[in-house]
Amino acid sequence: MNVVGLVGMPGSGKSEASRVALQMGLPVVIMGDVIRQEAMRFGLEPTDENLGKVGNMLREQEGPTVIAKRSIEMARQLGKKIVVVDGFRSKAEVDLFRSSLAEFKLVEIWSPPETRLKRIMARGRSDDANLGSNVDSAKIIKSGGDVPIAAADALERRDSRELNWGIYEAIKEADLRVCNEGDLDQFRRSIQEMLKNLISNETSGS
Repeated sequence: MNVVGLVGMPGSGKSEASRVALQMGLPVVIMGDVIRQEAMRFGLEPTDENLGKVGNMLREQEGPTVIAKRSIEMARQLGKKIVVVDGFRSKAEVDLFRSSLAEFKLVEIWSPPETRLKRIMARGRSDDANLGSNVDSAKIIKSGGDVPIAAADALERRDSRELNWGIYEAIKEADLRVCNEGDLDQFRRSIQEMLKNLISNETSGS
């Protein structure tokens, strides 16, 4: 099994890249689903706070690679030659994938912080509730931008948590970077071209 991994800060565009992969007929494993499934098992709502606590609990109980181990199992169960895996958060996870698979390429999805925040506020996922447009009705604007201070602070807390998990070190391990700071259609085309190139290289053995 060959894996194309996606890494990036919250709101950078990993989910959109995964959608492009699915549209191309590639199976996708979302590493965060491991945590969501565990939260469901405990009867917890999938809020950002709950998912963060569950993620920390799993890593404390079973080690820093627990999410990666379960994600590799999920990927292998698909029985496909090429799988896209979304959501790396530490170098330990990257190292496990590299040592466990015949071929592994890690792709960083990058976006500037203010762009990431606006996307998260707009997408409406349950774990984004603290970042929604209703978080602060005050017209106080952070850093001269056009987003509420409370939302910016919430994203900062989320970024800090993921940095504590080691996402910066994971990002440094990336083999490729795709920028996502402007036109959505252009980003989708960039992801599609990148995946086609990686698939072509992997199937040719180069």
